[in-house]
Amino acid sequence: MRTCVNRVILIVDDDPDDFFLARLAFKRSGQETEEREFQLVSDGEELMDYLYRRGRFASLENTPLPCLILLDLNMPGKDGREALREMKQVRDFRQIPIVVFTTSGEQEDIVYGYDMGASSYISKPAEFDALVEIMTCIGQYWLNVVKLPTLSDSNAQANETIS
Repeated sequence: MRTCVNRVILIVDDDPDDFFLARLAFKRSGQETEEREFQLVSDGEELMDYLYRRGRFASLENTPLPCLILLDLNMPGKDGREALREMKQVRDFRQIPIVVFTTSGEQEDIVYGYDMGASSYISKPAEFDALVEIMTCIGQYWLNVVKLPTLSDSNAQANETIS
């Protein structure tokens, strides 16, 4: 059984530069602590492998359950749309907050994200200062203000889904 200890932010993005910039912006926001850890997976398939602890994520120590997922929509392979839909079908994963964090500002994508259970939808800004502002808001709200449930992976191990 894993519990969520408000330390892992899982970023799902195929661009390592976006991961680096998000981490740097979070650090600049003044909210980075030694207890907080960032993990990167490059697509929806790796996200599901991480959550189910499959393949290179099989070790419990290397795959703490995230307390927040920043999810890009546009990735090769299993994209963020497919991953979001799949995650929200698994009881233990439905309670993990998912912030869609993508370049798309298309109304169709925004509606889809919320219809599939995204906790919020944010378009990636072009300017770094705006990214720092966004990371400040994300950190304050999701890591300091809201109450999140204690999560376990007992059902996730059995791949239990909700119909």
